[in-house]
Amino acid sequence: MTAVPPRTVRAVDTNQLLDLEQEAATLGFSQRLPVDWLRAHLATEATHYLVPTLVHQLRHRPEVSPQWRCQLLLTVTTGEQIWGLLDVLPERFDGLPETLDAAARKDIVSRIERAVTQREWSERMHPEEMPRN
Repeated sequence: MTAVPPRTVRAVDTNQLLDLEQEAATLGFSQRLPVDWLRAHLATEATHYLVPTLVHQLRHRPEVSPQWRCQLLLTVTTGEQIWGLLDVLPERFDGLPETLDAAARKDIVSRIERAVTQREWSERMHPEEMPRN
């Protein structure tokens, strides 16, 4: 296993992303978005992007360690692109096809840097869904 995640971007459709998010939930990963929220708010026919940024080690759970913490660029039903995080097993990430050229990967990373977070978007668009303190 490599000590650093690859410097690349993977494109996935909505169903693939939901599968990755469900796997993260089932395995109890700390960085993931609620699958029900994603089903309600992701653009169905959109392409979403994963950018691995760091290796997340869980010494107390070696069966699911390491994980790659990925930044996500998600397209929601309004057409906006928002930012989130998702922990993914390296072998699952490696199983996603490499379909983007260098210019497209650079553009996606740039868009992630400008995107609002999932929480910010949700607070603005759906304040009724936010937990009350």
